[in-house]
Amino acid sequence: MFVYTPHITPRISYIIQLLKERWQIEVVVTADNELFQQSGDVKIVYAGERIDATSYFIQSTGLLQQHDIRKQRINCFEWEGVKAFYETNDDFGFDVFAAVFYLITRYEEYLEYEPDEYGRYAHWNAVAWKEGFLHQPLIDIWLMKLEAKLKQCFSSFTIHHSAFTFLPTYDIDIAWSYKHKGWLKTVGGLLKHPSTIGKRLQVLSSKEKDPYDSYAWLQQLHEQYQLQPIYFFLLAKRNSEHDKNILPSKTALQQLIRTTAAVALHPSTQSTVNTSLLKEEKEMLQWISRKKITATRNHYIQFHLPHSYRTVLVHGFTEEYSMGYGTVNGFRASTSHSFLWYDLEKEETTALRVHPFAYMEANSFYELHQTSEEALEEMKMICAEVQKVNGTFISIFHNHFLGTDPMFNGWREMYEKFVAEVRGTK
Repeated sequence: MFVYTPHITPRISYIIQLLKERWQIEVVVTADNELFQQSGDVKIVYAGERIDATSYFIQSTGLLQQHDIRKQRINCFEWEGVKAFYETNDDFGFDVFAAVFYLITRYEEYLEYEPDEYGRYAHWNAVAWKEGFLHQPLIDIWLMKLEAKLKQCFSSFTIHHSAFTFLPTYDIDIAWSYKHKGWLKTVGGLLKHPSTIGKRLQVLSSKEKDPYDSYAWLQQLHEQYQLQPIYFFLLAKRNSEHDKNILPSKTALQQLIRTTAAVALHPSTQSTVNTSLLKEEKEMLQWISRKKITATRNHYIQFHLPHSYRTVLVHGFTEEYSMGYGTVNGFRASTSHSFLWYDLEKEETTALRVHPFAYMEANSFYELHQTSEEALEEMKMICAEVQKVNGTFISIFHNHFLGTDPMFNGWREMYEKFVAEVRGTK
């Protein structure tokens, strides 16, 4: 496929690279009109005006020619059953390249916004929330529609799709409820919750399983349905208000990590303030697991663009799994496919691959106050959207939701039902 544009900018190159990866085809972008006219391939003109009658014309609205960050006028309208913006008078109906760029780079997160109580980018600032398409992988839908229109114009146009994938991930914030916490914390827990004394003593004497211990059950589930999960371990050396994990010095936690196939780092909230802690936590996980650690997802989904992503790059991470909200479920970057992060301030494509998640059970339970049945319906609805576009459905669960704590009755059964259904439709 040939794409002609009068001026090739880093932003345009990024979108072309995205198309190449998504469609698994060779795409050549050129500013040489003569060379473009000589090509007999599928041809797209991306410019301010149409230059011939044989090419597919997408009118540029200017975003990809800019070299700064400025407030954008985002006026959404209904287009073929979905929302769109940057409306144009061309063969497609809107500047799809600019719209994709705006959403996938998280352009709006570089502008002024009202943070939530944890200082994070709040979902209510996002155009996807305001316009009601947060539950849709809108970029994926747009690109599938563009593919269909190009096939109508060029019979030789063929592309290859990746298959739908389900990737279960788990955040291990507190590996056990009662066990391996040390006498000081155990006594403190008894004084704070005296009604649990019987249960605690049963667990501590190994007569009952710890209520947060869901690891053997999960392993059996993964083997039964041939799943390849990723476990994100929180390894803060000191506990804090939000980092209440079992300390990494505990032998039991080290053994759990070493017997887990795919492990990644769950950086503490402390490391977002003191980035030297990120290096320490990564080195600790590598020492415990005896593996090179390249994947990360921040605790409390605590990250800010571009600084957090630059920091993980500096520390040798290449896979990032924080792209989602810690308040509502849906598609923060409007896609269910992984993508290379574009540093909007530096105007460059980086080597950091972003893996967006679309569902976290903590959002359903703590933020939306859903029952396990209501959460199952939401998860199935979001997953169905991903299946339509051959994306990857990444879910986040915590070990304590899937154990035996009475607070989370029904969630283990809900999750098992979902897994059975999603693997049954593969």
